[in-house]
Amino acid sequence: QVQLVESGGGLVQAGGSLRLSCAASGRTFHTMGWFRQAPGKEREFVAAIGWSGGTTRYADSVKGRFTISRDNAKNMVYLQMNSLKPEDTAGYYCAARASIVVVTTGNDYNYWGQGTQVTVSS
Repeated sequence: QVQLVESGGGLVQAGGSLRLSCAASGRTFHTMGWFRQAPGKEREFVAAIGWSGGTTRYADSVKGRFTISRDNAKNMVYLQMNSLKPEDTAGYYCAARASIVVVTTGNDYNYWGQGTQVTVSS
């Protein structure tokens, strides 16, 4: 059974940092991604990474502040979030797909975690 479990969310002041983790089980995935959704807003792409870590994609809103990485031996993917802003407040979701193509569209991901809440206070 495939499962993605996120952790690491919480409450942080603006300018602070958080590190999200996603543990995958049941199989390995070539492409892993992070998405977020704030109340009343549509889900949006945050970051994605290919198998080797050599291919990454970021939303313009997080470039230079967030870093996605993975540990294939542990079947984990991480999202280091620095210089957090109140507008980063959202539920953050880990997603996975088998394809080698690193994409930014949520509908192209086959598996999703339950999410972890990130709240940034001003």
